Amino acid sequence: MPLKDLTVSSRLEPSLENPQPQRSAGRDRLDPARTTKIGFVSLGCPKNLVDSEVMMGFVAQAGAELTRRAEDADVIVVNTCSFIESAQQESVNTILEMARHKTEGKAKKLVVAGCLVERFRNQIREDIPEVDAVVGTGELEKILAATGVASTPAAPSNSPLVVLPSRPEGDDRKAQGRFSRESWARESWSGTIGDLPNYLYDDSTPRVLATPGHMAYIKIAEGCDHPCTFCIIPQLRGQFRSRRFESVVAEAESLAQRGVREITLIGQDTTCYGEDFGLKDGLALLLEKLARIEDLRWIRFLYAYPNKITGRLLETIAQHEKICSYMDVPLQHASASVLKRMKRGGGADVFLRSIAKMRRTVPDLTLRTSFIVGFPGETEKEFEELCDFVRAAEFDWMGAFGYSDQEGATAYSQEKKLSPREIERRRKHLMGIQRQISKKKKKTLIGREFDLLLEGESEESELLLEGRTAMHAPEIDGKVLVNDFPEEMAPERGRFYRCQITEAHDYDLVAKIV
Repeated sequence: MPLKDLTVSSRLEPSLENPQPQRSAGRDRLDPARTTKIGFVSLGCPKNLVDSEVMMGFVAQAGAELTRRAEDADVIVVNTCSFIESAQQESVNTILEMARHKTEGKAKKLVVAGCLVERFRNQIREDIPEVDAVVGTGELEKILAATGVASTPAAPSNSPLVVLPSRPEGDDRKAQGRFSRESWARESWSGTIGDLPNYLYDDSTPRVLATPGHMAYIKIAEGCDHPCTFCIIPQLRGQFRSRRFESVVAEAESLAQRGVREITLIGQDTTCYGEDFGLKDGLALLLEKLARIEDLRWIRFLYAYPNKITGRLLETIAQHEKICSYMDVPLQHASASVLKRMKRGGGADVFLRSIAKMRRTVPDLTLRTSFIVGFPGETEKEFEELCDFVRAAEFDWMGAFGYSDQEGATAYSQEKKLSPREIERRRKHLMGIQRQISKKKKKTLIGREFDLLLEGESEESELLLEGRTAMHAPEIDGKVLVNDFPEEMAPERGRFYRCQITEAHDYDLVAKIV
């Protein structure tokens, strides 16, 4: 969908009287005599959050000051998501909201980064003239020039600007034409930039954590090679590329030394980790190495491609206490005919056998998945196959998303599109099935004890504390509400406690610290 077709809230509508306000004299210049304050807004997935943290690392090392308040920022950076239509809409609205801090507030520059840039690079500049610069997913180091802090005089002399080292394996891939759009098979893509993104940070790259001090994400790979017909991630983030094994381990060790106790490995498909190096069972080997880091308490990974889950990987999870018995396997559908149209393969019977093996190998496995409903041509019979599969599989956590048309994806040109109303009806029906499954499974946990990572005061009430067990991935699963703890105890955020489950709801649990 063209950028101009996205609706925008009227209260955020930018002024178009001056088509290029960022070029006006005087007001928009940064004062070289003081430290530049930069505020970041990060939208979308954890992969995007890591990109924001890397960009914050670059500007902080260059001498800029990071601020959490947009009202105080000289420069505002919006790191956008463009995965589905609703994400694009949120990104555009956020850009326009931040633009008001430039037209009406103290901000001098507005920078847009991330996936939306890869799709609408030129349109963003043309349609939102308040935007001063754009930074794509493969251009993170350009944030210095974009924000204007590349020559900030406040940068300490012992903190030189970072020059990313050459990575031999990346150079080899580039020499093979691996990052050229012309040599890539996805002919349906008609992007406006010449090359696929190929950037990948490493352990030497500066990074400022935006997560609580006790947990962090580590991106172990970038991009994707899977040909899923509903997805444009490969066009937005490039082809699959793994970080060096030693680099990931070094970053994990550094984070542990800084007080991080839980790390979540992320990538579009972490189960492919190391394949581009010719490494077999790379993820299992990496997990084994990370499990030896003394100060880490929990290690988990997102996401697992269904046919990439090996016996070695499952055995590794089962053997190491620090590796959470948690798997997030986005299956996308269960009907073999729909999966074939999605270019994913598999089906309900294959998946049920795989799930049985996972649960057999990994005791007390927590299993999460996600599905797309309303894919073009999805019949009522195919949808019922999905519903029956969900009832049979009994997932611990599940997400359902309505199909979203994305220009550039193969499914965009497929016929027999379902109406938005019917897609939403199916989504609600599927989530209703899962709600009952979740409610039943949560009730079986009453009376059991678990290790709890306390995350602080609950948003629901200042009388409640909130935390997570190993069954709960950060930000995407339910939560554990704590309403009882010993009087002599002073609960601390980021610490682990033993808890007992006392109540269960559809998705959340209530516990007491014992």
